[in-house]
Amino acid sequence: MPEYAPLDLPENPKLAGNITHFARALRRAGVPIGPGRVIDAIRAVEAAGFTEKRDFYWTLHACFVNRPEHRLVFAQIFRLYWRDPRYLEHMMSYMIPAVRGVQEDRKAQSAEKRAAEALLDGAEAPDFGEDAPENEDTTEIEIDASLTMSSQERLRSLDFEQMSTAEMAAAKRMLARLNLPVRPILSRRAKASLTGRRVDAARTLRASMRQGGDLHKIALKEPRPRWPNLVVLCDISGSMSQYSRVVLHFLHAVANAKGAGWAKVHAFTFGTRLTNITRHLRQRDVDAALAAAGAEAQDWEGGTRIGDCLTRFNRDWSRRVMGQGAVVLLITDGLDRDDPAALTRQMERLHLSARRLIWLNPLLRWEGFAPKAQGIRAMLPHVDSFRAGHSIASLEDLAASLSRPDDMGEKDRLMRLIDG
Repeated sequence: MPEYAPLDLPENPKLAGNITHFARALRRAGVPIGPGRVIDAIRAVEAAGFTEKRDFYWTLHACFVNRPEHRLVFAQIFRLYWRDPRYLEHMMSYMIPAVRGVQEDRKAQSAEKRAAEALLDGAEAPDFGEDAPENEDTTEIEIDASLTMSSQERLRSLDFEQMSTAEMAAAKRMLARLNLPVRPILSRRAKASLTGRRVDAARTLRASMRQGGDLHKIALKEPRPRWPNLVVLCDISGSMSQYSRVVLHFLHAVANAKGAGWAKVHAFTFGTRLTNITRHLRQRDVDAALAAAGAEAQDWEGGTRIGDCLTRFNRDWSRRVMGQGAVVLLITDGLDRDDPAALTRQMERLHLSARRLIWLNPLLRWEGFAPKAQGIRAMLPHVDSFRAGHSIASLEDLAASLSRPDDMGEKDRLMRLIDG
Protein backbone atom coordinates (compact mmCIF):
# COMPACT_ATOMS: atom_id res chain seq x y z
CA MET A 1 0.00 0.00 0.00
CA PRO A 2 1.35 3.52 -0.81
CA GLU A 3 2.17 5.79 2.11
CA TYR A 4 -0.51 8.46 2.63
CA ALA A 5 -1.39 11.02 5.29
CA PRO A 6 -3.36 9.75 8.33
CA LEU A 7 -7.07 9.30 7.72
CA ASP A 8 -9.26 11.77 9.60
CA LEU A 9 -12.41 10.06 10.85
CA PRO A 10 -15.65 12.08 10.85
CA GLU A 11 -17.94 12.02 13.84
CA ASN A 12 -20.72 10.32 11.87
CA PRO A 13 -18.90 8.43 9.12
CA LYS A 14 -21.84 6.51 7.59
CA LEU A 15 -19.29 3.90 6.66
CA ALA A 16 -21.58 1.51 4.80
CA GLY A 17 -22.77 4.27 2.47
CA ASN A 18 -19.23 5.49 1.84
CA ILE A 19 -18.05 1.98 0.96
CA THR A 20 -20.97 1.66 -1.44
CA HIS A 21 -20.12 4.93 -3.20
CA PHE A 22 -16.45 3.89 -3.29
CA ALA A 23 -17.45 0.63 -5.01
CA ARG A 24 -19.48 2.58 -7.58
CA ALA A 25 -16.41 4.67 -8.41
CA LEU A 26 -14.38 1.50 -8.87
CA ARG A 27 -17.05 0.08 -11.18
CA ARG A 28 -17.05 3.26 -13.30
CA ALA A 29 -13.27 2.92 -13.60
CA GLY A 30 -13.61 -0.59 -15.02
CA VAL A 31 -13.31 -2.86 -11.96
CA PRO A 32 -16.11 -5.47 -12.10
CA ILE A 33 -17.91 -5.16 -8.76
CA GLY A 34 -21.43 -6.37 -7.97
CA PRO A 35 -23.71 -5.93 -4.97
CA GLY A 36 -22.52 -9.18 -3.40
CA ARG A 37 -18.93 -8.00 -3.18
CA VAL A 38 -20.05 -4.68 -1.71
CA ILE A 39 -21.91 -6.53 1.05
CA ASP A 40 -18.86 -8.72 1.65
CA ALA A 41 -16.67 -5.61 1.93
CA ILE A 42 -18.96 -4.01 4.52
CA ARG A 43 -18.98 -7.20 6.58
CA ALA A 44 -15.20 -7.56 6.27
CA VAL A 45 -14.63 -4.00 7.51
CA GLU A 46 -17.05 -4.65 10.38
CA ALA A 47 -15.08 -7.77 11.33
CA ALA A 48 -11.59 -6.27 10.85
CA GLY A 49 -12.34 -2.96 12.50
CA PHE A 50 -11.69 0.60 11.34
CA THR A 51 -8.73 1.82 13.36
CA GLU A 52 -5.79 2.10 10.94
CA LYS A 53 -5.83 3.22 7.33
CA ARG A 54 -3.46 0.45 6.23
CA ASP A 55 -5.77 -2.29 7.60
CA PHE A 56 -8.76 -0.58 6.00
CA TYR A 57 -6.94 -0.38 2.64
CA TRP A 58 -6.04 -4.06 2.52
CA THR A 59 -9.47 -5.16 3.75
CA LEU A 60 -11.17 -3.40 0.84
CA HIS A 61 -8.39 -4.52 -1.51
CA ALA A 62 -9.06 -8.16 -0.63
CA CYS A 63 -12.76 -7.75 -1.35
CA PHE A 64 -12.64 -5.68 -4.55
CA VAL A 65 -9.42 -6.63 -6.40
CA ASN A 66 -8.94 -10.03 -8.01
CA ARG A 67 -6.86 -9.12 -11.09
CA PRO A 68 -3.35 -7.63 -11.19
CA GLU A 69 -4.36 -4.90 -13.65
CA HIS A 70 -6.95 -3.56 -11.16
CA ARG A 71 -4.46 -2.92 -8.35
CA LEU A 72 -3.27 0.45 -9.61
CA VAL A 73 -6.82 1.65 -10.33
CA PHE A 74 -7.87 0.66 -6.79
CA ALA A 75 -4.88 2.45 -5.26
CA GLN A 76 -5.55 5.69 -7.14
CA ILE A 77 -9.28 5.78 -6.39
CA PHE A 78 -8.66 4.90 -2.73
CA ARG A 79 -6.27 7.82 -2.50
CA LEU A 80 -8.81 10.17 -4.04
CA TYR A 81 -11.82 8.98 -2.07
CA TRP A 82 -10.44 8.43 1.44
CA ARG A 83 -9.22 11.36 1.07
CA ASP A 84 -6.34 13.48 -0.23
CA PRO A 85 -7.77 16.92 -1.10
CA ARG A 86 -4.53 18.19 -2.65
CA TYR A 87 -4.36 15.10 -4.86
CA LEU A 88 -8.03 15.51 -5.85
CA GLU A 89 -7.28 19.09 -6.90
CA HIS A 90 -4.36 17.81 -8.96
CA MET A 91 -6.58 15.29 -10.73
CA MET A 92 -9.20 17.99 -11.41
CA SER A 93 -6.55 19.72 -13.52
CA TYR A 94 -6.46 16.71 -15.85
CA MET A 95 -10.22 16.81 -16.29
CA ILE A 96 -10.34 20.62 -16.76
CA PRO A 97 -7.02 21.75 -18.26
CA ALA A 98 -7.75 25.44 -17.58
CA VAL A 99 -7.64 24.85 -13.81
CA ARG A 100 -4.19 25.13 -12.24
CA GLY A 101 -3.59 24.89 -8.53
CA VAL A 102 -0.67 24.26 -6.25
CA GLN A 103 -0.07 20.81 -7.73
CA GLU A 104 3.04 20.05 -9.71
CA ASP A 105 2.75 20.20 -13.50
CA ARG A 106 3.38 16.57 -14.41
CA LYS A 107 1.82 13.98 -16.65
CA ALA A 108 -0.80 11.68 -15.21
CA GLN A 109 0.56 8.28 -14.31
CA SER A 110 -1.07 5.06 -15.37
CA ALA A 111 -4.73 4.87 -14.25
CA GLU A 112 -4.72 8.34 -12.65
CA LYS A 113 -6.88 10.03 -15.29
CA ARG A 114 -9.11 6.98 -15.38
CA ALA A 115 -9.58 7.21 -11.60
CA ALA A 116 -10.31 10.92 -11.76
CA GLU A 117 -12.93 10.44 -14.46
CA ALA A 118 -14.61 7.75 -12.36
CA LEU A 119 -14.84 9.97 -9.28
CA LEU A 120 -15.72 13.19 -11.12
CA ASP A 121 -18.26 11.52 -13.40
CA GLY A 122 -21.35 13.66 -13.65
CA ALA A 123 -19.80 16.63 -11.83
CA GLU A 124 -21.43 19.93 -12.73
CA ALA A 125 -20.34 23.52 -12.54
CA PRO A 126 -20.89 25.11 -9.10
CA ASP A 127 -24.26 26.79 -8.56
CA PHE A 128 -23.80 30.00 -6.54
CA GLY A 129 -27.54 30.58 -6.09
CA GLU A 130 -28.21 33.73 -4.11
CA ASP A 131 -24.47 34.29 -3.63
CA ALA A 132 -23.91 34.65 -7.37
CA PRO A 133 -21.86 37.74 -8.19
CA GLU A 134 -23.90 40.74 -9.34
CA ASN A 135 -23.48 42.83 -12.49
CA GLU A 136 -22.38 39.82 -14.49
CA ASP A 137 -23.48 39.98 -18.10
CA THR A 138 -24.62 36.64 -19.40
CA THR A 139 -24.26 36.04 -23.11
CA GLU A 140 -26.21 33.35 -24.87
CA ILE A 141 -24.25 31.77 -27.68
CA GLU A 142 -26.02 29.97 -30.47
CA ILE A 143 -24.06 27.50 -32.57
CA ASP A 144 -25.15 26.10 -35.89
CA ALA A 145 -24.18 22.44 -35.60
CA SER A 146 -25.71 21.35 -38.88
CA LEU A 147 -22.30 20.95 -40.51
CA THR A 148 -20.36 19.60 -37.56
CA MET A 149 -19.03 16.06 -37.49
CA SER A 150 -20.75 13.39 -35.47
CA SER A 151 -18.91 12.13 -32.41
CA GLN A 152 -18.27 8.79 -34.09
CA GLU A 153 -16.84 10.43 -37.19
CA ARG A 154 -14.60 12.64 -35.05
CA LEU A 155 -13.43 9.60 -33.11
CA ARG A 156 -12.44 7.84 -36.33
CA SER A 157 -10.00 10.59 -37.25
CA LEU A 158 -8.74 11.39 -33.74
CA ASP A 159 -5.14 10.53 -32.90
CA PHE A 160 -4.85 7.70 -30.36
CA GLU A 161 -2.47 9.81 -28.27
CA GLN A 162 -5.04 12.61 -27.94
CA MET A 163 -7.92 10.43 -26.76
CA SER A 164 -9.33 10.62 -23.26
CA THR A 165 -10.16 7.49 -21.29
CA ALA A 166 -13.80 7.49 -22.45
CA GLU A 167 -12.78 8.08 -26.06
CA MET A 168 -10.20 5.31 -25.88
CA ALA A 169 -12.82 2.89 -24.55
CA ALA A 170 -15.17 3.84 -27.40
CA ALA A 171 -12.33 3.46 -29.91
CA LYS A 172 -11.55 -0.03 -28.64
CA ARG A 173 -15.19 -1.00 -29.08
CA MET A 174 -15.07 0.22 -32.66
CA LEU A 175 -11.80 -1.63 -33.33
CA ALA A 176 -13.29 -4.84 -31.93
CA ARG A 177 -15.80 -4.77 -34.81
CA LEU A 178 -13.16 -3.99 -37.45
CA ASN A 179 -11.81 -6.84 -39.55
CA LEU A 180 -8.90 -7.45 -41.91
CA PRO A 181 -10.30 -9.33 -44.91
CA VAL A 182 -7.83 -11.13 -47.14
CA ARG A 183 -8.11 -12.87 -50.46
CA PRO A 184 -7.23 -16.59 -50.63
CA ILE A 185 -4.15 -17.80 -52.47
CA LEU A 186 -4.49 -20.41 -55.21
CA SER A 187 -2.20 -23.27 -54.23
CA ARG A 188 -0.65 -25.99 -56.41
CA ARG A 189 -2.92 -28.57 -54.86
CA ALA A 190 -6.18 -29.17 -56.68
CA LYS A 191 -9.73 -30.16 -55.82
CA ALA A 192 -12.52 -31.72 -57.87
CA SER A 193 -14.61 -29.30 -59.87
CA LEU A 194 -17.42 -29.52 -62.42
CA THR A 195 -16.22 -26.38 -64.20
CA GLY A 196 -12.44 -26.71 -63.82
CA ARG A 197 -10.05 -26.09 -66.68
CA ARG A 198 -7.62 -28.92 -65.92
CA VAL A 199 -8.17 -32.66 -66.50
CA ASP A 200 -7.99 -34.84 -63.40
CA ALA A 201 -6.36 -37.88 -65.03
CA ALA A 202 -6.15 -40.00 -61.87
CA ARG A 203 -9.82 -39.57 -61.02
CA THR A 204 -10.82 -40.14 -64.65
CA LEU A 205 -8.91 -43.45 -64.84
CA ARG A 206 -10.31 -44.65 -61.50
CA ALA A 207 -13.85 -44.00 -62.75
CA SER A 208 -13.19 -45.84 -66.01
CA MET A 209 -11.85 -48.91 -64.17
CA ARG A 210 -15.16 -49.14 -62.31
CA GLN A 211 -16.89 -49.25 -65.73
CA GLY A 212 -14.74 -52.05 -67.16
CA GLY A 213 -12.24 -49.71 -68.75
CA ASP A 214 -14.80 -47.65 -70.67
CA LEU A 215 -14.30 -43.88 -70.52
CA HIS A 216 -17.69 -42.24 -70.01
CA LYS A 217 -16.74 -38.87 -68.48
CA ILE A 218 -13.63 -36.74 -68.05
CA ALA A 219 -13.10 -35.51 -64.48
CA LEU A 220 -11.96 -31.91 -64.03
CA LYS A 221 -10.11 -30.10 -61.26
CA GLU A 222 -9.20 -26.58 -60.16
CA PRO A 223 -6.62 -25.08 -57.76
CA ARG A 224 -7.48 -25.37 -54.07
CA PRO A 225 -7.65 -21.99 -52.26
CA ARG A 226 -5.35 -21.48 -49.29
CA TRP A 227 -5.48 -18.76 -46.66
CA PRO A 228 -2.23 -16.96 -45.77
CA ASN A 229 -0.79 -16.30 -42.31
CA LEU A 230 -0.70 -12.83 -40.75
CA VAL A 231 2.55 -12.03 -38.94
CA VAL A 232 2.62 -8.83 -36.85
CA LEU A 233 5.80 -7.20 -35.52
CA CYS A 234 4.79 -4.43 -33.09
CA ASP A 235 7.17 -1.85 -31.61
CA ILE A 236 6.52 -1.26 -27.88
CA SER A 237 9.27 1.26 -27.18
CA GLY A 238 8.61 4.49 -25.30
CA SER A 239 7.65 6.51 -28.38
CA MET A 240 5.24 3.79 -29.57
CA SER A 241 3.68 2.46 -26.36
CA GLN A 242 0.33 4.30 -26.63
CA TYR A 243 -0.20 3.23 -30.25
CA SER A 244 0.99 -0.32 -29.58
CA ARG A 245 -1.63 -0.92 -26.87
CA VAL A 246 -4.44 0.10 -29.21
CA VAL A 247 -3.07 -1.89 -32.15
CA LEU A 248 -2.69 -5.00 -29.99
CA HIS A 249 -6.32 -4.59 -28.92
CA PHE A 250 -7.22 -4.51 -32.62
CA LEU A 251 -5.05 -7.57 -33.35
CA HIS A 252 -6.79 -9.51 -30.58
CA ALA A 253 -10.09 -8.92 -32.39
CA VAL A 254 -8.53 -10.05 -35.69
CA ALA A 255 -7.02 -13.18 -34.12
CA ASN A 256 -10.36 -14.21 -32.58
CA ALA A 257 -12.64 -13.20 -35.48
CA LYS A 258 -14.62 -16.00 -37.05
CA GLY A 259 -14.46 -16.28 -40.82
CA ALA A 260 -11.73 -13.62 -41.09
CA GLY A 261 -9.83 -15.69 -43.68
CA TRP A 262 -6.38 -15.79 -42.05
CA ALA A 263 -4.96 -19.26 -41.49
CA LYS A 264 -3.10 -18.15 -38.34
CA VAL A 265 -2.25 -14.84 -36.69
CA HIS A 266 1.24 -14.62 -35.17
CA ALA A 267 2.13 -11.57 -33.06
CA PHE A 268 5.53 -10.41 -31.80
CA THR A 269 6.50 -7.35 -29.78
CA PHE A 270 9.94 -5.77 -29.86
CA GLY A 271 11.78 -2.94 -28.20
CA THR A 272 15.15 -4.01 -26.95
CA ARG A 273 14.27 -7.70 -27.42
CA LEU A 274 11.81 -9.84 -29.37
CA THR A 275 8.84 -11.47 -27.56
CA ASN A 276 6.32 -13.92 -29.02
CA ILE A 277 2.82 -13.12 -27.65
CA THR A 278 0.82 -15.27 -30.09
CA ARG A 279 -0.57 -17.65 -27.48
CA HIS A 280 -1.79 -14.79 -25.29
CA LEU A 281 -3.86 -13.26 -28.10
CA ARG A 282 -5.78 -16.53 -28.42
CA GLN A 283 -7.50 -15.91 -25.09
CA ARG A 284 -11.10 -14.82 -25.56
CA ASP A 285 -10.99 -12.11 -22.89
CA VAL A 286 -9.14 -9.12 -24.33
CA ASP A 287 -8.14 -7.66 -20.94
CA ALA A 288 -6.66 -10.94 -19.75
CA ALA A 289 -4.92 -11.45 -23.10
CA LEU A 290 -3.24 -8.03 -23.12
CA ALA A 291 -2.34 -8.25 -19.44
CA ALA A 292 -0.58 -11.58 -20.03
CA ALA A 293 1.17 -10.18 -23.12
CA GLY A 294 2.35 -7.14 -21.16
CA ALA A 295 3.64 -9.32 -18.33
CA GLU A 296 5.73 -11.42 -20.75
CA ALA A 297 7.11 -8.46 -22.74
CA GLN A 298 9.52 -6.94 -20.21
CA ASP A 299 10.71 -4.10 -22.47
CA TRP A 300 7.54 -1.97 -22.58
CA GLU A 301 8.33 1.75 -22.98
CA GLY A 302 12.05 1.03 -23.22
CA GLY A 303 14.57 1.64 -25.97
CA THR A 304 14.47 0.51 -29.59
CA ARG A 305 16.80 -1.93 -31.35
CA ILE A 306 14.93 -2.73 -34.55
CA GLY A 307 17.88 -4.30 -36.35
CA ASP A 308 18.74 -6.75 -33.56
CA CYS A 309 15.10 -7.76 -33.09
CA LEU A 310 14.61 -8.36 -36.82
CA THR A 311 17.82 -10.42 -36.82
CA ARG A 312 16.43 -12.67 -34.13
CA PHE A 313 13.08 -12.97 -35.90
CA ASN A 314 14.67 -13.90 -39.24
CA ARG A 315 16.95 -16.40 -37.54
CA ASP A 316 14.62 -18.06 -35.01
CA TRP A 317 11.04 -17.52 -36.16
CA SER A 318 10.82 -16.76 -39.86
CA ARG A 319 10.74 -20.37 -41.10
CA ARG A 320 8.26 -21.39 -38.39
CA VAL A 321 5.58 -18.75 -38.87
CA MET A 322 6.01 -17.26 -42.34
CA GLY A 323 5.16 -20.31 -44.44
CA GLN A 324 4.21 -19.60 -48.04
CA GLY A 325 2.39 -16.37 -48.75
CA ALA A 326 2.45 -14.80 -45.28
CA VAL A 327 1.53 -11.11 -44.96
CA VAL A 328 3.78 -9.20 -42.55
CA LEU A 329 2.53 -6.13 -40.68
CA LEU A 330 5.39 -4.03 -39.25
CA ILE A 331 4.29 -1.39 -36.72
CA THR A 332 7.06 1.01 -35.71
CA ASP A 333 8.16 4.63 -36.08
CA GLY A 334 11.51 3.50 -37.50
CA LEU A 335 13.57 5.56 -35.04
CA ASP A 336 16.57 3.26 -34.60
CA ARG A 337 20.15 4.20 -33.69
CA ASP A 338 21.81 0.91 -34.60
CA ASP A 339 23.88 0.31 -37.73
CA PRO A 340 21.65 1.22 -40.74
CA ALA A 341 23.52 -1.24 -42.98
CA ALA A 342 22.60 -4.16 -40.69
CA LEU A 343 18.99 -2.94 -40.54
CA THR A 344 18.89 -2.82 -44.36
CA ARG A 345 20.08 -6.44 -44.62
CA GLN A 346 17.48 -7.71 -42.16
CA MET A 347 14.65 -5.76 -43.81
CA GLU A 348 15.67 -7.15 -47.20
CA ARG A 349 15.61 -10.69 -45.84
CA LEU A 350 12.22 -10.13 -44.21
CA HIS A 351 10.84 -8.70 -47.45
CA LEU A 352 12.02 -11.70 -49.47
CA SER A 353 10.36 -14.10 -47.02
CA ALA A 354 6.97 -12.37 -47.05
CA ARG A 355 4.30 -12.30 -49.70
CA ARG A 356 3.64 -8.71 -48.74
CA LEU A 357 5.28 -6.41 -46.18
CA ILE A 358 3.20 -3.48 -44.90
CA TRP A 359 4.69 -0.83 -42.63
CA LEU A 360 2.41 1.20 -40.31
CA ASN A 361 4.10 4.34 -39.00
CA PRO A 362 2.25 6.82 -36.72
CA LEU A 363 4.68 9.59 -37.74
CA LEU A 364 2.80 9.86 -41.03
CA ARG A 365 0.08 11.75 -39.13
CA TRP A 366 2.26 14.86 -39.41
CA GLU A 367 1.74 16.91 -42.54
CA GLY A 368 4.95 17.26 -44.51
CA PHE A 369 6.55 14.13 -43.04
CA ALA A 370 9.91 13.40 -44.67
CA PRO A 371 12.15 10.30 -44.27
CA LYS A 372 15.08 12.04 -42.60
CA ALA A 373 15.92 9.46 -39.91
CA GLN A 374 18.51 6.85 -40.88
CA GLY A 375 16.33 3.97 -39.74
CA ILE A 376 13.40 5.07 -41.90
CA ARG A 377 15.64 5.58 -44.95
CA ALA A 378 17.11 2.09 -44.46
CA MET A 379 13.74 0.35 -44.08
CA LEU A 380 11.54 2.14 -46.59
CA PRO A 381 12.92 0.61 -49.85
CA HIS A 382 12.17 -2.92 -48.59
CA VAL A 383 8.44 -2.58 -47.85
CA ASP A 384 5.54 -3.00 -50.27
CA SER A 385 3.29 -0.42 -48.63
CA PHE A 386 3.96 2.45 -46.22
CA ARG A 387 0.88 3.70 -44.36
CA ALA A 388 -0.15 5.71 -41.31
CA GLY A 389 -1.28 3.91 -38.15
CA HIS A 390 -2.41 6.56 -35.67
CA SER A 391 -6.22 6.44 -35.81
CA ILE A 392 -9.22 4.23 -36.45
CA ALA A 393 -9.54 5.63 -39.97
CA SER A 394 -5.95 4.63 -40.78
CA LEU A 395 -6.62 1.05 -39.64
CA GLU A 396 -9.78 1.00 -41.75
CA ASP A 397 -7.69 2.10 -44.73
CA LEU A 398 -5.31 -0.76 -43.98
CA ALA A 399 -8.20 -3.23 -44.21
CA ALA A 400 -9.14 -1.77 -47.60
CA SER A 401 -5.55 -1.85 -48.90
CA LEU A 402 -5.21 -5.59 -48.25
CA SER A 403 -7.61 -6.21 -51.12
CA ARG A 404 -5.41 -4.09 -53.44
CA PRO A 405 -2.05 -5.84 -53.95
CA ASP A 406 -0.66 -2.86 -55.88
CA ASP A 407 -1.36 -0.36 -53.08
CA MET A 408 1.86 1.36 -51.95
CA GLY A 409 0.44 3.97 -49.61
CA GLU A 410 2.95 6.80 -49.16
CA LYS A 411 6.00 4.78 -50.23
CA ASP A 412 6.17 6.11 -53.79
CA ARG A 413 6.09 9.76 -52.70
CA LEU A 414 8.68 9.29 -49.96
CA MET A 415 11.01 7.30 -52.20
CA ARG A 416 11.05 10.22 -54.63
CA LEU A 417 12.11 12.46 -51.73
CA ILE A 418 14.96 10.07 -50.89
CA ASP A 419 16.13 9.73 -54.49
CA GLY A 420 15.71 13.41 -55.24
